[in-house]
Amino acid sequence: MKDILDAIQSPDSTSADFASIKLPESYRAVTVHKDEQEMFAGVASRDKDPRKSLHLDDVALPELGPGEALVAVMASSVNYNSVWSSIFEPMSTFGFLERYGRLSELTKRHDLPYHVIGSDLSGVVLRTGPGVNAWKPGDEVVAHCLSVELESSDGHNDTMLDPEQRIWGFETNFGGLAEIALVKSNQLMPKPGHLSWEEAAAPGLVNSTAYRQLVSRNGAGMKQGDNVLIWGASGGLGSYATQFALAGGANPICVVSSPEKAAICRSMGAEAVIDRNAEGYKFWKDEQNQDPREWKRFGGKIRELTGGEDVDIVFEHPGRETFGASVYVTRRGGTIVTCASTSGYKHEYDNRYLWMSLKKIIGSHFANYREAWEANRLVAKGKIHPTLSKVYSLEETGQAAYDVHRNLHQGKVGVLALAPQEGLGVRDEELRAQHIDAINRFRNI
Repeated sequence: MKDILDAIQSPDSTSADFASIKLPESYRAVTVHKDEQEMFAGVASRDKDPRKSLHLDDVALPELGPGEALVAVMASSVNYNSVWSSIFEPMSTFGFLERYGRLSELTKRHDLPYHVIGSDLSGVVLRTGPGVNAWKPGDEVVAHCLSVELESSDGHNDTMLDPEQRIWGFETNFGGLAEIALVKSNQLMPKPGHLSWEEAAAPGLVNSTAYRQLVSRNGAGMKQGDNVLIWGASGGLGSYATQFALAGGANPICVVSSPEKAAICRSMGAEAVIDRNAEGYKFWKDEQNQDPREWKRFGGKIRELTGGEDVDIVFEHPGRETFGASVYVTRRGGTIVTCASTSGYKHEYDNRYLWMSLKKIIGSHFANYREAWEANRLVAKGKIHPTLSKVYSLEETGQAAYDVHRNLHQGKVGVLALAPQEGLGVRDEELRAQHIDAINRFRNI
């Protein structure tokens, strides 16, 4: 790994230099183990501890196939799907790997007794497989997490509709929480030059997800003047949704859980902020019954902040805990766009408030190729900023995942892989200087 890191840190390295580096037979990677997938049986979700299930192992370098690239990972980040992988919920990811392994001779590589997880990276291309023309060794890149085969016409208008659509590092192996990652070359995008390695690795999954969910015509199709209710508005997904709402001329109503998180939203430019803990909302009377009176109280608070208006769009990702309230408070003809369901997948709502008021529920999952590129382009132009709050080493990934699982973090949590320290990899100091306060907003909490 030393030769790879030396080449990355040298300003004189050429593509030929990278192509000539002898690649190691193995590399360090964060994994879950197939023989431990029942380790949390009978344990409540909240009490499952990623620090017990995530391992830092030496794993074999995978074979490089057509249309693929091997990338030296300088930094990665923790998304909620990494938490799911670590606690084997809603199911063990080894089921995904087994199904993918049956697809072809080449995909058999993914069906292993260990799973290298992680769906974000920033780094440098080391090798490209046959048929790759757009990228070469030495290119500085970030990767989005959409993996598709595109052999079916179903995905040709929207790659997310491909029957073989998967999330890299969650439903495939050889993910980004590692020193080297295997990706399809069409996952690669240019690294924003004004960001460090760890900053550039932070937006990927959540930025693209928020873009499709809120901005894209495949999601809510947000427009100027819309009132947008954003749950968890200072978190990984919500912090990007808040930025998109503000950048697009909409009015975000940010729901958070503490005064500190409320302050972050206001520092981004949001004026309407609800601290749900301070207000004491309890949308469920017990495990089986919701409380419509609390929905109404919540809707009243929203109207206080919007001059009497209901919300046009709800940016939904908590799921079970909040979904009934989300449907209730949406304006007549409005849209609830949903992904993730971090508080539970079985949503319950009163359908009278949906059907009789002509509201829409839209399911949204990650982003297609074009949406991921557009989201990354906005980061590269300094229109949308990383929300990185804390950075861990690869050895500390278990703790990083634990923090995300217990909601102890703000924004995004980064992980250094090959990068020896924070702050490296910046190429455009002038653009960085223009946006340094926004870049560091979540670091200065």
